[in-house]
Amino acid sequence: MKSLFLTAGAVALALCASSASAQEVINLSAGFLPDPIETSVVSGGGNDASDIGGSCVGMIADSPDVVVNFDSNGGTLSFSHVSGGDTSLVINAPNGRYYCNDDANGLNPVVTFGSAQSGQYDVWVGAVGSPAGGTLQISESPL
Repeated sequence: MKSLFLTAGAVALALCASSASAQEVINLSAGFLPDPIETSVVSGGGNDASDIGGSCVGMIADSPDVVVNFDSNGGTLSFSHVSGGDTSLVINAPNGRYYCNDDANGLNPVVTFGSAQSGQYDVWVGAVGSPAGGTLQISESPL
């Protein structure tokens, strides 16, 4: 799996968001059940994620689709978006870096943090082509 982490740049600063602006806020602690947690997310938006740099691709919204507040025990935390369309993930992790993935599992993106930090994970689901509905999965196992 290819993931990219970047320090905040001009585009990243434009995407900075608070949990109040997210479509959904999910609060989790290590050992959460059910695993995976699933929520419906439609990809897309008016911002080109490639402006962040590296392997970030797709069109994303101004605000994160989902904010995950996670109380970690230092274990794994994985995100994936399962869809019939081509989607990407852009995640601003608690360390302030952006992690991106496209097509880790067919056309579905996956981002896995091997030693997840506690804190806020801002998650955007990008549309690579046409917007597509799908399921964001959050797990303590690799997805």
